[in-house]
Amino acid sequence: MAKILNYDSINQQMKKCRYDVRGEIYLAAVKRTAEGKEVIYTNVGNPQALGQIPLTFNRQVMSIMMAPFLLDHPSAKNIFPVDAIARAKLYLSQMKGGLGAYSDSKGSLHIRQEIANFITKQSNQPSNPETIFISNGASECVRMMLFAAIRGPQDGVMVPIPQYPLYSASIALYGGELVPYYLDEENGWAMDIPGLQRAYDTAANNGICVRALVFINPGNPTGNCLSEENMCDLVRFCHDNRLVMMADEVYQENIYNTVRPFVSARKVIGNMEEPYFSNTEIVSFHTVSKGAYGECGLRGGYMELHNMDPAVLDELYKIASINLSPNTPGQVSIGLMVNPPKPGDASYKQFIYEKDSLLNSLKRRARMMTDAFNALEGVTCQETEGAMYSFPRITIPPAAIAAAKASGKEPDVMYCLELLEETGLSCVPGSGFKQVEGTFHIRTTILPAEDKFDDIINRFTTFHKGFMKRYSGSVSGFRSRL
Repeated sequence: MAKILNYDSINQQMKKCRYDVRGEIYLAAVKRTAEGKEVIYTNVGNPQALGQIPLTFNRQVMSIMMAPFLLDHPSAKNIFPVDAIARAKLYLSQMKGGLGAYSDSKGSLHIRQEIANFITKQSNQPSNPETIFISNGASECVRMMLFAAIRGPQDGVMVPIPQYPLYSASIALYGGELVPYYLDEENGWAMDIPGLQRAYDTAANNGICVRALVFINPGNPTGNCLSEENMCDLVRFCHDNRLVMMADEVYQENIYNTVRPFVSARKVIGNMEEPYFSNTEIVSFHTVSKGAYGECGLRGGYMELHNMDPAVLDELYKIASINLSPNTPGQVSIGLMVNPPKPGDASYKQFIYEKDSLLNSLKRRARMMTDAFNALEGVTCQETEGAMYSFPRITIPPAAIAAAKASGKEPDVMYCLELLEETGLSCVPGSGFKQVEGTFHIRTTILPAEDKFDDIINRFTTFHKGFMKRYSGSVSGFRSRL
C-alpha cells in the first residue's frame, strides 16, 4: 500500500526549494565523515564548529542563568566576576521562571528594550521595543516577513545575485517569484541602481507585483560592504517603487575594510529628508550567530520593523504566537550581544581583548584567503570587505565543463566535489547562490583557525593546479573523476 505522504503527494512547493549550503556537496561530506575520512566544513558560517572560542563573559552569564543554584555556592564570587553575576540576576528577575519558562511571543520585554537601546545608539534614532521581535535565529524572522509579503504566485521579492539561498528557498516555499538584481562583480560586487530599476520594470512588465527588496550588508556570499551613498540610493528606490526594505545586517560586526564602515539602514533613513524619513518601510535583521559571538547553536536573532502599519505588527504577533516563545537562551545571548560589558566593568578588559583579537584575526584570514585565490591561474577574487566568506570566480576549462555535462552536473558542482574528494575541504558551488550565466564561483568561509590557514591554502592551491592541468587538453575524451 502506498504511503499517504509520498513524493508525489506532498506540497509541491517543497520540491521547488534548493538550499545548497546543505546540499549535494555537504551530503557528500557527511558521507565522507561517516567513512572515517577527514572533512573541513568550510561550507557554512558556523564559527564554533571550526574552533572559535565563545566569549567568556557571555558564557559566564549563560552558565548562571542555566543553573541559578550556582549563585548559592560559597565560591560563586571567586568563580564568576561581579558583573556577570549582576547581569544574570537582572535577567532572572526580568524573566519569570528563568530559562525554563516561556516568554512573551515577541521575546522578553527587558531584552527587547536592550535591543531598542542598541538600535537608538547605533542609528541616533528612537526605537520602540514593541516593534521588535526576537526569534530562533534571524532566518526565522526573514521567513516570517516573506510569508507576510507573498500572497501568491503574482508577488515578487527582489533579491541580490549572488544571494544567500535562504531567500530563494523561502520565496519558492511560499509560492512567490524571486526577482533577481545582479551585483557588479568587476567593481567589487557594487550595487547597480540602474540595474535595479531594469529588474523591477522587467518583472512588472511580466505581471509580477514586486512587494519587497532584500539587500545583504555586508554581503553573503560576496563579502562586499555598501557605501552610505549606495544605501541612500536603495532607500529612494524602495520608497519610489513602494517596496518594503528588508535589511539583512547579520554580519555588521564582520568588517575588515577601512574605506566603507558598516552603516545601518535605520541610520541612513534617519538622516534623510522627507518623504523618505517617514514613509520608507523597513525591516532590519540581526543575529548572535555571526560577528565575534558565533553562537549559531543558541539560535538567537531579531527583527525591528520601522514605519510599518501597526495592524501588520498585530498580525505578525499572531503568527509568532503559534510558536509560543522564542527559545530563552537565544534571547539572553541577544541581550548580551547588544548590551556588552562597558568600560569600568569587571569583565570589560577581558571581553574587549577577546572580541578585538578575534575580529583582527578574521581580518588577517580574509586577507590571506583573497591573496591566495588571486595568485592562482584562472581565479579572481574580489576583496573580502566583510562577512565570513570568500567568493572567488573560477575560470573552468572547456574540457572540465564538458566532463561535468557528461556526468550531469554543473561545472562548479563538479569542481567542489573533486575538491572535497582530494582535500577534504567542503565548499559551496556558486550555482547554489545563483550567478551570471557562464560564470562559475565557489564560496568558502574564512573561519578555520588562523594557525591552520597555511594548510588550508596549500590544499586549495595544490588541488586547483592539479584540476587545471588535468582538464587542460581538448574537450573530447575527458571524464570527471566522480
